[in-house]
Amino acid sequence: MSVRAIQYLLASVFLVLGGWCLISPASVMALTITPAFQTDAPIVPILVGAFGAQALIAGLFAAFSKFTKTTFLAYGIALLPFFVFDYWFFAVVPMLTPLGLADAVGNVIMLALCVMGWRKAERA
Repeated sequence: MSVRAIQYLLASVFLVLGGWCLISPASVMALTITPAFQTDAPIVPILVGAFGAQALIAGLFAAFSKFTKTTFLAYGIALLPFFVFDYWFFAVVPMLTPLGLADAVGNVIMLALCVMGWRKAERA
C-alpha cells in the first residue's frame, strides 16, 4: 500500500466520524453518551457539530498534505492521549456507551495506519 493510500485511509476516519458529528449531532449524543450524561441544552449540538467540523478539517489536512516519516510519527504520538480519554470516559466515569467506543476503534485504526505509513515512508 502506498503512503498516499495510507493517508487517505487515515483521513477517512476523521471524515466519517467528523461528518457524523457535523451532520447529525443529536444522534451522536443519543447513541454514544450514556443517558445520565445526556442533556438537551441548546449548546450541545453546536459543540458536537463544531467538534465534527474540526475533525473534517483534520481529515482534509491528512488527505491533501505530503506525509513524511516524521508526520506519521507525530500523528501517532498525538493519538496516544485519546486512548486515555476513551478509557477514562468509558471505564472510570462511564459517560461513553459501547458505541461511543467507536472513537477508540478509530484511534486504533489511525495508530495502526501511522505505524504502516511510518514504515513505508522509511523505505521510500
